[in-house]
Amino acid sequence: MNLGIAGRKAIVCASSRGLGRACAFALAQAGCEVVINGRDAKALETTAAELRQATGAKVIAVQGDVATPAGQAALLGACPEPDILVNNNAGPPFRDFRELTRQQMIDGVIANMVVAVELAQKVIDPMVAGKFGRIVNITSGSVKMPLAGLDLSSGARAGLTAFFAGVARSVAGANVTINFLLPGTFDTERLASNIAANAKNRGISFDQAKADRIATVPAKRLGTPDEFGAACAFLCSAQAGYITGQNLLIDGGAFPGAM
Repeated sequence: MNLGIAGRKAIVCASSRGLGRACAFALAQAGCEVVINGRDAKALETTAAELRQATGAKVIAVQGDVATPAGQAALLGACPEPDILVNNNAGPPFRDFRELTRQQMIDGVIANMVVAVELAQKVIDPMVAGKFGRIVNITSGSVKMPLAGLDLSSGARAGLTAFFAGVARSVAGANVTINFLLPGTFDTERLASNIAANAKNRGISFDQAKADRIATVPAKRLGTPDEFGAACAFLCSAQAGYITGQNLLIDGGAFPGAM
């Protein structure tokens, strides 16, 4: 399918690796000019070079933390009026809610809710004026199925979802959409580190811990970053203009509900 976004400009936050990288790759494949972002300069430049070589697209690497004003300014300095914004940021570490300090809670809400709102504030009016805009927020399957220990992540991201529910309807008439991608268990470095920690805590091998995790997924496999990126690219496409304010759960059937 021709997604109809060749030549569009996209910002993909936290995209030097993992699911953010996959989204950037899919948009570059679709012909977008892509600004990628990360805090690790080496990983960021490696990803930028790989994307340029694989797709031939214009790829701009912007190092910085999107949770900071300086990081956001750098992104928008590289691309002042993006047609596409993919909001993404790492979640807080697994922790019992009793252990959370006030500052940790504030930091978690800033990273997983406030940043996405701030960036949307900065880009949405040019999108409306240009009669095209796509904002995709990468959240988590835990928005629908909260997990103990990930309470801060789940709460902040659920808050983001509710925040944008009304905003999405207010700009839909200008062909600007706001949607959410909710990943489940995907084959990323972050998941591998989580599985390794789980294996250590349980006193079992990494392979056994990984097999146990896969067993919880009805699809009986881990998701691949490429298929996640493809879903993101479709939500950013010209053909997806009638989809807005929606949560697309990509979890291999792990969520047991019908809606």
